[in-house]
Amino acid sequence: MVEPWQDTTLPARTRAADLLARMTTEEKTAQLSSVWIGADTEGADVAPGQHTYASRSAALDALLPYGVGHLTRPFGTVPVEPAEGAARLAELQRTIRAGNRFSLPAIAHEECLTGFTAWQATIFPTPLAWGATFDPALIMDMAQAIGTSMRAVGIHQGLAPVLDVVRDARWGRTEESIGEDPYLVGTIGAAYVRGLQAAGIVATLKHFAAHSASRAARNHAPASIGPRELADLILPPFEMAVREGGARSVMPAYNDIDGLPAHAHAGLLTQLLRDRWEFAGTVVSDYYGVSLLDEAHRIADGEGAAARIALAAGVDVELPAARCFSPKDPLPEELLDRAVLRVLTQKCELGLLDADWEPVTGDLPVDLNPPHMRELAQKVAEESVVLLANDSGVLPLSDGLRIALLGPLADEQAAMLGCYTFPRHVGVHHPDLPTGVEVPTLAEALRAELPGAVLGEDLSAADVCVVVAGDRSGLFGRGSSGEGCDAEDLELPYGQAKLLDEAMASGVPVVIVVLSGRPYALGRWADRAAAVVQAFFPGQEGGAAVAGALSGRVDPSGRLPIGVPRTPGGQPAPYLAPPLGRHGFPSTVDPTPLYPFGHGLSYTTFAWDAPRCDTVELPTDGETTLRLTVRNTGQRPGTEVVQLYLHDPVGTVARPEVRLVGYARVTLDAGASAEVHATFPADLAAYTGADGRRVVEPGALELRVAASSEHVHHTVPLTLTGPVREVGHDRRMRCELRVK
Repeated sequence: MVEPWQDTTLPARTRAADLLARMTTEEKTAQLSSVWIGADTEGADVAPGQHTYASRSAALDALLPYGVGHLTRPFGTVPVEPAEGAARLAELQRTIRAGNRFSLPAIAHEECLTGFTAWQATIFPTPLAWGATFDPALIMDMAQAIGTSMRAVGIHQGLAPVLDVVRDARWGRTEESIGEDPYLVGTIGAAYVRGLQAAGIVATLKHFAAHSASRAARNHAPASIGPRELADLILPPFEMAVREGGARSVMPAYNDIDGLPAHAHAGLLTQLLRDRWEFAGTVVSDYYGVSLLDEAHRIADGEGAAARIALAAGVDVELPAARCFSPKDPLPEELLDRAVLRVLTQKCELGLLDADWEPVTGDLPVDLNPPHMRELAQKVAEESVVLLANDSGVLPLSDGLRIALLGPLADEQAAMLGCYTFPRHVGVHHPDLPTGVEVPTLAEALRAELPGAVLGEDLSAADVCVVVAGDRSGLFGRGSSGEGCDAEDLELPYGQAKLLDEAMASGVPVVIVVLSGRPYALGRWADRAAAVVQAFFPGQEGGAAVAGALSGRVDPSGRLPIGVPRTPGGQPAPYLAPPLGRHGFPSTVDPTPLYPFGHGLSYTTFAWDAPRCDTVELPTDGETTLRLTVRNTGQRPGTEVVQLYLHDPVGTVARPEVRLVGYARVTLDAGASAEVHATFPADLAAYTGADGRRVVEPGALELRVAASSEHVHHTVPLTLTGPVREVGHDRRMRCELRVK
């Protein structure tokens, strides 16, 4: 007989509620728990305090009679060959099913920020590079491919994307973020969510909220942020990913906001996320986030109190291991049932409650780095390379040149890899382990790209010098970029400034290539450099992508998702600063970026015709469509990125001078043209006023059609008419741009 909770014709929530009613308190609590197999083994060190917590957490054997909610990182803790890992995970799921009376398996989750964080899996560019592509469709394809590979070996949930809007690039996790603009972060992030979940993987939004707004850009530090900045700059990407992306899981942040830790913030996790945004998925703690309510924030007296506070706020699952959510310290029944119903509903949606469910064993051999994923990694890398300067015309490099290739990162794989790639996250603890995938260095890629060139380190005989500067990623101090690797300023690390000074003094034209997880101050050399190229940890195909951009095989089409500073101090200086946050009397500090948000050059040229607008007067609940023709006036194909910014001359509160409200990539052959249609809804002019209401006000606006936040081609004055209109969470959040 099929029980109602096993009946696939019934709605998931109905099935989950039937199962919930049959469970004991111990069985319910077990569904909120997680088990991290291998967390305390030698060479597994991917989270702070991991070994201490693992030794004090509930073991699998203790949970088996009741069930297990989550399995933590079966592939991303220690190296495991893919087919063997799939077989081990399948056997573990069989053990878990056999141990509990309902035969329930666990949800297996993994990191997937730069691809599936598993040995031998394709390594994609870091999220800051996703932002540089300005290409949501490509990022969605990438995410779907990542999700498909995870699903093929038995994974159900991915801990990505990171939707933190960067407020200070000294923050070590800048590389994990998509950029400094909420519209760019939201549109790219929602695309990633749609792609991952199209493959059957639950996407998890991180870190909710204000993790990136910490004081002095220190990891886990309190966020000094007001409710308006939170509402207008930090929260929109999460809202977009929930409403438009359909995200099915959210992870709270480690920080506190005005003294209230995110894991204890009912205003965020329940009143906003669930009551107003109508989010129906699960909230999973960041690793040890519940424990930290007791140990770090000190708002709880012991583990049981921490569990009750987190559960009441809206946390449903404790990751990565059961410590606070324990039947030994009973949880309030009403709150327990609320969380368990959400978890069981998600398990039902994943098929884990079906009577015929069987674990995925994987086809042998399991290939986590197939050709189509390498091609996607290459395309994302190529579209993310940003040409910042080329005033001398030294780029593209011709074959046959004598090239002095300098810099500690010129021939190092680490220059390509972010901190959540398997080699930098796990592999560093296994020095004898092969990388698992081919990751050509820039030196290797340049030799293949320009076989007739002579590469060496001799400046005296060189026609051109390429200096490769940037970062090595790592975790918690093991790199210059990455989680826990915050910077005191934005000076290039490892003494690279001295190397650049010496190269500039040689008289040889110098091309600066920055491979990094954050922007660094380049103003010291900008006037003397022949060219400047930026790539943000571009992944396993990044060497070939950057080499292709240097040779001209790839026309650079990336645009900056975050501005490049002129000087290493005077931070933060995001482009979304209000007027007083910009340069001017009476401060002697100039925070104006050297290269602004949205900036990027091409090897061809473009002309933008004056835009035409359906109407320049529209009601506060209306819309207008702008049409613009872009022409490739150069001698080679190329891609222009049309960006639409909004300027509001007068508001009731101080606001950013401009903010991005739309963009489109326009790829054209030499001599070709295309028309860009941009439909702008008045809802995008909404902002949060002093009274906390989000409103659209009548009055004058400007739409700025631009190649960057500072390079404006055309300005279109608009007038909004009618009453002040309050907008809610059903407002339109994007400007639709179409290329014809």
